[in-house]
Amino acid sequence: MAMDPVFAPINRRVPELPANLKLPHVTPTSDTMLDHSVKQRLAPEGLPEHALGRMEELVLQLARIQNGSPLPFDLLAFDSPQLVVFAADHGIADEGMSALEQGMSVEHVMQLLLGLAPVNALAEMYGFDLTVVDAGVATHITLPDAARTKAPLLLRKIGYGTRNLLLGPAMSQAQVVAALHAGMDVVRHLPGNVIAIGDVGVANLVSASLLLSRLCGVPLADACVRDDFQMPGLDDSAHLQRIEKLSAAAARHRKALGPLDALAALGGFEIAMMVGAMLQAASERRVVLVDGYVSGAAALVARGLCPDVADYLVYAHRTADTGHRLMLIHLQAQPLLDMGLRVSQGTGALMAWPLLLAAQGLLER
Repeated sequence: MAMDPVFAPINRRVPELPANLKLPHVTPTSDTMLDHSVKQRLAPEGLPEHALGRMEELVLQLARIQNGSPLPFDLLAFDSPQLVVFAADHGIADEGMSALEQGMSVEHVMQLLLGLAPVNALAEMYGFDLTVVDAGVATHITLPDAARTKAPLLLRKIGYGTRNLLLGPAMSQAQVVAALHAGMDVVRHLPGNVIAIGDVGVANLVSASLLLSRLCGVPLADACVRDDFQMPGLDDSAHLQRIEKLSAAAARHRKALGPLDALAALGGFEIAMMVGAMLQAASERRVVLVDGYVSGAAALVARGLCPDVADYLVYAHRTADTGHRLMLIHLQAQPLLDMGLRVSQGTGALMAWPLLLAAQGLLER
């Protein structure tokens, strides 16, 4: 019997890469002896097996990630945690694919820089250093007065927004490679062993949905549910027209089947940079906190390029988007939280941070 495409497994074959793309080496973390030792410490005499439920799996994953030195693993240590928010615009926004005007990407970036976004409060509370990266916002960003800035802005702009993917590939291969390398470089220059990855970008949910559909075989009608676009005035007829446009775009790019080709045809500059950031962080044995739907799409591509990166990805939460729920099924991932969030920027990732601190505490007994 044929498998339902919504639950089809991800293709594990590592694709051929262009000669000018240099991906870092990622070491798998599997360690049976470590797992046994940690389980013994988590469940002392008198407690049933798996007494801590999914918290046990989180502790094991974190212990495997931090078991990279020749010394025997002892305790979890989180040093200089970082939150990196990648911002970019999408040409598909010209087709009315978002309730927000494209200029709102700049507004959201400014809120982050001035400390006015919800995630700023969480970053301050939990001791995360916040960095905002201009991966490809459609306009020039004028920095606020230095005295008012609460976070640095890194200028890594690949272009002023991607092309309209209804008319052609969102990015050229050269742009994708540049964005991947830029994401790696951002992480390479940040301290610490924990990185949370968030995003800003009007219409980037469209790219996430298209990547889910292409890489996992999810029908577009399931990946792009009407209510998930936060457009209260959208009726059934208008939504159907949107799906028809996206289906036409998918058909135009039907030969873009692999993770890199799909990323170029259907993705965005910020998604490509997040892919590079995840690969680099995993190569440095950092814990990677994946935020929501868009960063989940980056994880989908990163795992397609390097399956071992999956060992380092901690999925913070499940958003209210139907497509994200289907994506997590494909990723075979159990998120730490399910709060029905519709805000990105790393907000859900930092909300999940206390669970990682709890995992740390459980091994300190």
